[in-house]
Amino acid sequence: MRAVVLALTLAFVVNINYVSVPEFAPDKTYVYNYEALLLGGLPQEGLARAGIKVNSKVHLSAVTENTFLMKLMDPLIHEYAGIWPKDPFVPATKLTSALAAQLQIPIKFEYANGVVGKVFAPAGVSPTVLNLHRGILNILQLNLKRTQNIYELQEAGAQGVCRTHYVINEDPKTNHITVTKSKDLSHCQERIMKDVGLAYTERCAECTKRVKSLIETATYNYIMKPSSTGALITEATVEEVHQFSPFNEIHGAAMMEAKQILAFVEIEKTPVVPNKADYMARGSLQYEFSTEILQTPIQLIKISNAPAQIVEVLKHLVVNNVAMVHDDAPLKFVQLVQLLRAATLENIEDIWTQFKNEPVYRRWILDALPAVGTPVIVKFIKEKFLAGELTLPEFIQALVVALQMVTADLDTIQLTASLAWHEKLSTIPALHDVVMLGYGSMIAKHCVEVPTCSAELLGPIHEIAAEATSKNNIPEITLALKVLGNAGHPASLKPIMKLLPGMRTAATSLPLSVQVDAILALRNIAKKEPKLVQPVALQLVLDRSLHPEVRMVACIVLFETKPSVALMSSLAGSLKTETNMQVASFTYSHIKSLTRITAPDMAAVAGAAHVAIKLLSPKLDRLSFQFSRALKFDIYHTPLMVGAAGSAYMINDAATILPRAVVAKTRAYLAGAAADVLEIGVRTEGIQEALLKSPAADESVDRITKIKRTLRALINWKALPTSQPLASAYVKLFGQEVAFARIDRTIIEQLATGPKSRELLKAALKALQEGIALQYAKPLLIAEMRRILPTAVGLPMELSMYSAAVGAASINVQATITPPLPEEIETMTLEQLKKTDVQLQAEARPSIAVHKFAVMGVNTALIQAAVMARGKIRTIAPGKVAVRADILKGNYKVEALPVEVPEHIAAMSFETLAVARNIEDPTAERIVQLVPELSLQNRQTDLSSEILDPEMPPEAPVRASAPFDKTLCLAVPYIEIKGCVEVHSHNAAFIRNDPLFYIIGQHSARATVARAEGPTVERLELEVQVGPRAAERLLKQISLIDEETPEGKAFLLKLREILETEDKNRPISSESNSNSSSSSSSMSSSRVTEVRTRDLYMAHHGSSKAVSSGSAASSFERFQKQAKYLGNTVPPVFVIIARAVRVDRKLLGYQLAAFFDKPSARVQLIASSIAENDNWKLCADGVLLSKHKVTTKVAWGTECQQYAVITKAEAGILGEFPAVRLEWEWEELPILITNYAKKLSKHIPMAALQAGFRFERATNSEKEIELTVALPSKRSLNVIVRVPEMTLSRIAIPLPVTVPINPDGTLSIHIDQDILFRVQNYIYDCTTAQCSMMQDTITTFNNRRYKNEMPISCYQVLAQDCTPELKFVVLLKKDEESEENHLNIKLADINVDLYALGTQAKVKINEMEVPISSLPYQHPSGRSGRRLMSTLPVVIGSGYLTKNSVSFAHSWVLPAESCRDASQCRMKLESVKLEKQVILNGQESKCYSVEPVLRCLPGCKPIRTTPVTIGYHCLSTLSNLNMLDGIYEKSVDLRETTDAHVACRCSEQCA
Repeated sequence: MRAVVLALTLAFVVNINYVSVPEFAPDKTYVYNYEALLLGGLPQEGLARAGIKVNSKVHLSAVTENTFLMKLMDPLIHEYAGIWPKDPFVPATKLTSALAAQLQIPIKFEYANGVVGKVFAPAGVSPTVLNLHRGILNILQLNLKRTQNIYELQEAGAQGVCRTHYVINEDPKTNHITVTKSKDLSHCQERIMKDVGLAYTERCAECTKRVKSLIETATYNYIMKPSSTGALITEATVEEVHQFSPFNEIHGAAMMEAKQILAFVEIEKTPVVPNKADYMARGSLQYEFSTEILQTPIQLIKISNAPAQIVEVLKHLVVNNVAMVHDDAPLKFVQLVQLLRAATLENIEDIWTQFKNEPVYRRWILDALPAVGTPVIVKFIKEKFLAGELTLPEFIQALVVALQMVTADLDTIQLTASLAWHEKLSTIPALHDVVMLGYGSMIAKHCVEVPTCSAELLGPIHEIAAEATSKNNIPEITLALKVLGNAGHPASLKPIMKLLPGMRTAATSLPLSVQVDAILALRNIAKKEPKLVQPVALQLVLDRSLHPEVRMVACIVLFETKPSVALMSSLAGSLKTETNMQVASFTYSHIKSLTRITAPDMAAVAGAAHVAIKLLSPKLDRLSFQFSRALKFDIYHTPLMVGAAGSAYMINDAATILPRAVVAKTRAYLAGAAADVLEIGVRTEGIQEALLKSPAADESVDRITKIKRTLRALINWKALPTSQPLASAYVKLFGQEVAFARIDRTIIEQLATGPKSRELLKAALKALQEGIALQYAKPLLIAEMRRILPTAVGLPMELSMYSAAVGAASINVQATITPPLPEEIETMTLEQLKKTDVQLQAEARPSIAVHKFAVMGVNTALIQAAVMARGKIRTIAPGKVAVRADILKGNYKVEALPVEVPEHIAAMSFETLAVARNIEDPTAERIVQLVPELSLQNRQTDLSSEILDPEMPPEAPVRASAPFDKTLCLAVPYIEIKGCVEVHSHNAAFIRNDPLFYIIGQHSARATVARAEGPTVERLELEVQVGPRAAERLLKQISLIDEETPEGKAFLLKLREILETEDKNRPISSESNSNSSSSSSSMSSSRVTEVRTRDLYMAHHGSSKAVSSGSAASSFERFQKQAKYLGNTVPPVFVIIARAVRVDRKLLGYQLAAFFDKPSARVQLIASSIAENDNWKLCADGVLLSKHKVTTKVAWGTECQQYAVITKAEAGILGEFPAVRLEWEWEELPILITNYAKKLSKHIPMAALQAGFRFERATNSEKEIELTVALPSKRSLNVIVRVPEMTLSRIAIPLPVTVPINPDGTLSIHIDQDILFRVQNYIYDCTTAQCSMMQDTITTFNNRRYKNEMPISCYQVLAQDCTPELKFVVLLKKDEESEENHLNIKLADINVDLYALGTQAKVKINEMEVPISSLPYQHPSGRSGRRLMSTLPVVIGSGYLTKNSVSFAHSWVLPAESCRDASQCRMKLESVKLEKQVILNGQESKCYSVEPVLRCLPGCKPIRTTPVTIGYHCLSTLSNLNMLDGIYEKSVDLRETTDAHVACRCSEQCA
C-alpha cells in the first residue's frame, strides 16, 4: 500500500513540474481567431438586450526574448439591440471603417513567465482602442506555479489586482493541460473603477452581508499543449458576469455578460511589422480611463465644433421654454452640460462674452456651468466674480453648486483655497463662509478618491483655528471648526481637541456654542475612525463638570461611532448615578430609541442598546417633555435593500420655554449604500431673553452701581457673556455643512427698519401698479451618480442614474389702487388705508418637466450599448385670478377666471429600453422595448439557451399578458369640469412574480381637464362682506323651520316619512363580532373613584351650587325658542359666498352668514345652498351660558333637521383642581361616520394601553362622548374619557407648555391686551418657577426643599436677575434681636424693605415707611410664606455645584468686609483647612476646602455653629505650593464635615 501511495505522489510531482508557462517562439507568428461579446439585459430569453461584438484575427510574434508585437487583422464591430436570442447582430460598418486604421496598428508589450508587463503603442492609438488590446492581453495573463495545482493569489489584470483562484489539471490521453482561473471581482486589493457623485455616500457593509445588489465574477478556461520550450495556448475562453439590481438580486437582476474566445489557428513565418511611429509607454495591463467621465450614457453626441453646438442647444432652450417648459428640455439641458464639459476655457469665455448682456441666455449659462463639474468652470466663475461680471447672488449660487459637483483633485483644491483667502471675499463674511465650507467639502471628496490624502491640505485651517483661539476671535474659531468638520480628516482630531472642554485646555473659557461646534466637528471623523473618537466623546459625556448641552451633544457623537456592548453598558452604569436630569433623560431616550432600529448597519448598536436599557430604571421613561429627548426611527426592507431613517434631538433647559437646540436628520439606504441626506440644526441662544427684555429700561448709573456692588461681594461670581446671538442655524446636505447663519438683533433691525426694506416695498408696489410680465425658466441637474467599471473585453461598463428638471413659468400681474398710494408709504394713516380700493388681476402658467434615467451598459465616446430605464414627468398648472379689496365698504372678493389649458395638464411615463448607437452612424440608432408586447415568452431563468441541458424538455411557451389600459373620468358638479386619467401598463411579471419584473416594461399615465357637458361656467367666486352691508349680499333669503308652528310640524312630519323610506331602502350590513375578553390591572381606590364617578360636580367661583347638565340644556333651548333665527333681530356680522357663475345665471354654490347677539352672548352660523330647490343647510348655534359654560349645537341636512351634534363645555373645580368637561351628544349621524367610528373603536383599547391610559369596559351612553380634564398643576393633566362601551383614564400627563388657567377654572386670557403683551405674559407663565421660604425650609425654583440655617444679621441672596442687566436682587436676613426675617428688594432706583414688627407687617420704600392701606396689593406675605418669582433657576453663588444644602445656602450669603460693617454682619466666606491628619495615596497630606465656609471675622468668636459636609483638595505636606491659589477650581479628593459659623460675637478690638 505504501508503495502505491509513493508511486502516485511521484507521478503527481512529475506532472506538476512539467506544467510550464505559455511561450511564443521567436521567428514565428502565432495566429488566433478572436471573438469578444459584451451583452446586457435580463437573463431571461424573449426580452431585449443590448451589446457589442468584436471579431478579429490576432497575430502574435516575438521581437526580443521578453518583448512581443500583437496586431489585429480584419477587425469587425457588431451592435446588438433586439430580442434575445432571435434577433441578429448588426455590423457597425461605418464605425469599423473609421477605426480600422487604429485597430490594425500593432502594439508592443512585455511578456515573461506568463505575466504581461508594460504596454507600448504609438500616439495615434486612442485609449479606447488600446483598451480593446488590453482585453486580449488580459487572457494571456497567467501566474502558473510549478509546485501547486490548486492555489489562490491576488493577481493583476485589466480590472485591477483581484482575488484569483487557480485549478490546474493534466489530461494524459490528449497530452493537454487545462487551467481554470476564477476571479472574484468583488474582493480586490486594488479595483480599477471611477465613481461620480458618490463621494458623500457610505458603503453599508452590513446591508450586503446576506443579500447583495452587485455581484461580479469571471472564469477563464485554458487548454494548453506542452512543448519542450513552454506551452502553447490552443484555446482560451472567458466568461464574466456583472449582475446588478437595486433590490436583492434573488428577486431578479440585470446582467452584463462578457465572453471572449481566443482559438489557435496556425503558425506563420511572416513576422508582425511594427508601425513606423514611435512607440511610447502607455502603462500596464490595467485599464486606462479616457473620456468616459465626460460622456453621458443617455445620449451620444458627436462633438465636432463645441462652441457652435453649445450656442445651438442654448438657443433651443431659450426659445422653447418661454411660456411653458418644453417636453425635452431636461434632456437638452443635460446635452448642454455635456458640450460644456468638452469646451475649453477660451470657448466658454467667448460664449459668455457673446451672451452676458442678454438676461435669459445669461441665466441659462450660469445654471449650466456649475453642473459641468470640471476645474475649468471653477476657474471661470472665480475670474468673472473678481472681474465684477457676476453679481453676489449669481456668484454664490454658481459657486455652491460647482464646489459640490467638481472633481476634487489637488489643482482644484488649490484653486478653491486661493479663492477662499482672496481679499475681496474677506470683505463679504457670508460669501467667505460659503467658500470655506466648500473648501472642507473638497478635501473630503479628495480623500474619498485618495484614501492616503495628505493632512497638509488642512494645515492652513489648523493655523487659522490656532490663531483665532489665541485672539479669542469667536466667529473665526466657529468657521474653522465647521471646515474641519466637513473635511473629516483624522489629522484634525488634535486641533479640535484643543477646543474641547474638559480636555485640560482653555476651551472652558470659550462660549458654549464654540464648544458644541467643536464636538460636532468630530462626526465625520467618527465615520472614518470611530475608535479614535469614542474615548473622547465618552469622556465628555461622563464629565459632570461640563455644561449639560455639551454632554448631550457629545452623546450624539458617541452613538454615531456605533459603540460596543461594553461601552454602552459602561455608559448605562454611569447614568444610574447621574445628577442632571436633562442629561439622564436625553441619554436614556437615545438608548431606548436605538433598541427599535432595524437598519443592518445599526444592528450591533441596537443589540447593545437592548442590554444597556435593562440596566436602567424605567422611571426615566416617564419624564415629561420639559426634559431633553432623542428620537430615532427607521424602516428597512431587507428583500428590497431599501430603507429610510430619521433622527430628532431636542436639547432643553429648565430655564427656557424654547429648546436650547433642535436637530433633525434624515438618512437613506439603497442598494447597499447609505447617506445622510439632510440635516437641519437650530440653536435658540438669546431669543427668550430678547422677548422678556423690558422696553426702554432705565439704565441709570445708580441702579447698576447699587446692584453690582451687592453682587461683587459674592466669591468667584460667574457673569453671563455680554454678547450673545439670538439664534443660529445650519444646513447639511449629504453630511456636508453647506450653510450656516447667526441671527442677532442687528440683523433683525436692519431687515425690519433699514432703508433698503422700505425701498423694496415701494418698488414692489410701483411695479404692481405698472404691471408685471415675467417669463422665467430654471434648470437643475438633480442627480448624476455613476460607477464606471472595466470589463474583461476592454470596454467600460457603466451603472449610472441621472435626474434633470426644468421649470418654467410665465406670470402677468396688474394692480389698480384707488386712490393712489402716497409717495412716502410710511406716512399713510389708518383712515387713508380704510378708504382704499385695491384690484389685482394675476395670471400664471407654471410648468415643470423632469427626466430620470437609469443605465447599465457600455458607454464610450465611440459606441454605446445599454439597457436603460427612462422616466418622464411633465405638468402644467395654469391659473388666472382676480382679487378686489374695497376696504371702505368691507367687501373682499376673489375670482377664479377661465384659462386655456393644454391637452394634458400632467403626463408621466416610464419605460425600459435596449439601446445601441455609434458615433459614425447616429441615424442608425436602434431602440427596442425591453419587454415586447404580446410575444411568446419562455419561463427560463438561466443565462442563455446555450448553457441549458439539451436533453431537458423545454417548458411550454407562455404568452405575455396583454397591456393594461384604463381611463377614469370624474365630472365635478356645479362648475362643469371633467377630469380624466388615462393609464397604460405592460410589465414582465408574467415571467416572475418579483418587484423588478413588475417595474420593467412600459407604464404611462396622463391627466386631462376639460369642460363637461352643460352650461359654461364664467368664473368661480369667493366673496366676503363685513359690516352693516353684509345682509345685502345674501343671494338667497335664510329661513329656519320653527317646530312649534303648524307649518313646521307638517314639514317635519313629511321629512321624517322621507327619511324612514330611505332607511328602509338602505342595504343592511351586519357584522359578527367575536366575543373578546380583555383584562386590565386593578386601579388604586383613589383612581377607581376618579374614573367611575359618574356625577362630577363642577363647583364654580362664587357659588357652591352644582349645575346639572340638564339645566344647562334647558337654558340653551330657552335661548333657541326665544329666537330660532338671529337674523330676525340682529344683522349678520359677515357673509361669505362661494359660487359658480354660469352663463345661464343659475345660482349654484353656498353662502355662510354669521350672527352675534351680544346681550345673550350667542353666536349663530348658518351655511346654506343657494341653489333654487336645494334646502340643505348647516346651522351652528353657540351660547355662553355663564363664565364657565358654553353650549353649542351643530345641525345639518335638509333645513338642518337630519343630523345634529350638541357640545357642552364646562369649566370649574373637580375636587381641588381646576377642570374642564366636554360632552358630545347626538341623535342621528350619517351612516358613513358611524361605520368608520365602529371600525375605529376596535383599535381604541390597544392604542390606549400603548399611550399609557387605563382601560375598562363600561355601560356608557351609546350616543354620548364625555371628556373630563383636570389640571393638578399648570403643566400636567388628569384625563377621563367616556365613550360608548368603555372608559379611559390617565393621571399626571405632562404638558410641554403651561396652561394659562386660574384656580377657579377660568382661563387667564384677556382679549383687550396687545399681542406683544400677551406673548410676553405667556412666556412668563411658561417659564416661571417659584421660590418660597416657610419658616426655615426653602423650596427652590426646581422644587427642591432643604433646611436653611440662616446666619444672624447677614444678608442672603434669595433671588436675583441672572441676565447682564442685573435688574433686581432679593435679599433676606435674620434679625439678631427678634430673629425675624427681613426682606430687602433692590429694583432700579427703588429700595424696598419688608419686615415684621410685632404682629404687624411693615413696608419701607427708599427708607420711607408706607402704610399698608396705600399699597396696591394689601396682602403682603408674612414670615409664614414669602413667594418670589423669577424666570431663571437659582445657581450657586460660586458658579459650581455642591452636594450639601447648607453649603448651597451659605454660598449666597453676602459677607462682611469688617466687623464695623453697617449691616451688622460679622462673617465671611473662606476656604478652611481640614483639622486632622490625612494619609492620601500613601503620604501625609494637608487639605483645604474647595467650597467656601462661613466663618467669623478675625477678632470674633462663634456663638452658634451648624455642621456642613464639603469637599477638600489635598496635597503632600512636603509641597511648597500655595494651596489657596485657585482653590475653588480644584478637584475634590475627599468629603468631610466641619462647622460653619452662623452667629458671632466680636470684641471691641475687632478691626
